[in-house]
Amino acid sequence: MLESNPSKSSGLAITPLILFVFTFLGTGVWLHLQGVDFAFYQLPAPVAIIPAIILALFLDRYLASNPVTLDNSVTTLIQGMGNDKVITMCLIYLLAGAFSSVAQATGGVDVMVNVGLQFVPAPLVIAGLFLVSAVVATAMGTSMGTIGAIAPIAVGIVANVDIDPAVIAGAVVGGAIFGDNLSLISDTTIASTKTQGAELKDKFYENLVFAIPAALICVAIYAYIGFNNPAQITAVDVDNIWLGLPYLLVIILAVMGMNVFLVLLLGILLSAVTGALLGDYQISLIGKDIYTGFSNMQEIFLLSMLIGGLSELMKRQGGLGYLVDKINTIVHFFSKTPSSSTNQIAIASLAFTTNLAVANNTVAIIVTGDTAKELAEEGHISPKRSASLLDVFSCIAQGLVPYGAQALLVAATFNISPLEVVINVWYCIILAAVSIGIVAFRHTRKAETI
Repeated sequence: MLESNPSKSSGLAITPLILFVFTFLGTGVWLHLQGVDFAFYQLPAPVAIIPAIILALFLDRYLASNPVTLDNSVTTLIQGMGNDKVITMCLIYLLAGAFSSVAQATGGVDVMVNVGLQFVPAPLVIAGLFLVSAVVATAMGTSMGTIGAIAPIAVGIVANVDIDPAVIAGAVVGGAIFGDNLSLISDTTIASTKTQGAELKDKFYENLVFAIPAALICVAIYAYIGFNNPAQITAVDVDNIWLGLPYLLVIILAVMGMNVFLVLLLGILLSAVTGALLGDYQISLIGKDIYTGFSNMQEIFLLSMLIGGLSELMKRQGGLGYLVDKINTIVHFFSKTPSSSTNQIAIASLAFTTNLAVANNTVAIIVTGDTAKELAEEGHISPKRSASLLDVFSCIAQGLVPYGAQALLVAATFNISPLEVVINVWYCIILAAVSIGIVAFRHTRKAETI
């Protein structure tokens, strides 16, 4: 168990984090009861965290090891916001947003979706939608963007098949979350790797070990359903398949280990060039489209910086030390000796429960990143494994919450209840959890016997 300095461990210091979660989640619950659409996304997270920061600044005067002034507390806040990991993460967010925006404007998204659907046999339409959603989300780095592109096409399939629309909607959401979890440019991947000090490609390979078995089983189940309820697929002809090349390039270069900044810059440039030469994209619009991508990342950009500042204050006040101590106490109640197994359970549980509260997997990773890293170091868990656990289990939780953005968006598109969508995503979620548990246990047992 981690050594804890009593002066550096304080339960009162985590109250700002509790206030943030309560404000963010409580507002969503209240608005949902009022019948407001997308209730949990009416209060932006960067605004919800402001009261928590004010409380942390107030507590700093009493909980810091040495007497401090307000100016000193604000300086600590700013130092946390300007942490090199936080700024690196924010810059990657901006470039990832710019790439997605430019590639979408050039028609690359439509190519990815329709090429995939053209190769899907009719009996495999549901499994195909799952796979197409997974591939597109892996390339785009966003489950929401994937659902926005594929859900309208999936709705058209509903009229041609005698299958519960919620099953088809669940396949789209499951595939989108699966791909978003694997993506090398996803904000969840960026957040998890940067907070844990892992390489993007290493985390990608680590996730594959967890995700592929679950995905194969899901495809088999969806194929079984499809063969008993064959559908017709209508896909738009693709004028130029090469418009999808930038997505393929980004995946290949990132897996090869090229610097992520260079990968995204090349992706932006290639998207604009291929769109101008092979499509009808006006190269003069690239500046506007890049800025649109920046704007799309505004919320997570601001939240990352503010969370960085709040975490720095909580760390100095002993809040993060207290959180680690309590998680250790609970997990090690069943195992008196610290081990890789128990600390992996702790990291997974931390990401899962936090995401259930805030209904945003990126937020959950950012909030729990520092604590997860301490648990990983204590249990001698590699950065790629802790990053993978954070990403996987936050995404699993995101697929379970009917008030999450993914379920709300696809439910609105299909005109069904988000609860129906979530129930049908459980096909993927339960299988993912089982396969992850089996694989993680086997790998951990091997590591501990070496």
